[in-house]
Amino acid sequence: MIIAIDGPAASGKGTLGKRLAAHYGLRHLDTGLLYRAVARALLDTGQRLDDWERAAAAARSLRPTELDEVALKGHAAGEAASVVSAIPEVRAALLQLQQDFAAAAPGAVLDGRDIGTVVCPHAEVKIFVTAAAPVRARRRALELRAKGQSADENEILADINRRDARDSSRPLAPLKPAPDAHILDTSDLDIEAVLRSAIAIVERVRGRS
Repeated sequence: MIIAIDGPAASGKGTLGKRLAAHYGLRHLDTGLLYRAVARALLDTGQRLDDWERAAAAARSLRPTELDEVALKGHAAGEAASVVSAIPEVRAALLQLQQDFAAAAPGAVLDGRDIGTVVCPHAEVKIFVTAAAPVRARRRALELRAKGQSADENEILADINRRDARDSSRPLAPLKPAPDAHILDTSDLDIEAVLRSAIAIVERVRGRS
């Protein structure tokens, strides 16, 4: 079984992806980490984010099981990832990697921004996770403060709005729900309620098939 989870920044799709994978005994891939890793490689070597040749080379060298999630979750990597993810050569380099991960037994949960539309268009279950931008900004601020980092909620909200606009308007694999995706608005839900709702979606789809 392949479960595709898409959604904008700070919508909670990564946390949901992990929890769903654990619930069903599937492997999990946060595909956003792939783009963050490409961006981080460029930043660490002082390269321009729009240097498509170096970005594509970095993408081809990635190993999804070797990603350092903690190191890649910083603000700079996230902002830079939104830039490199718009490079066609980077997306092409990472597409096969993601599809190979999804195809291996016993199945997988992948979360990102184009899983249901591009990476796994034939996934058995597609969920598009969303939440109001101010809610997402508040959640991200609380997450950062819990780690002992300073967080300006207004700045985070502005960043989220910029990333939403950039991700939704890019010509290649824009952020949007797949036609057959189930929309899951988490604005008023905690993670346990989100997980229950997602499991209900999966079970309904499995019941129909």
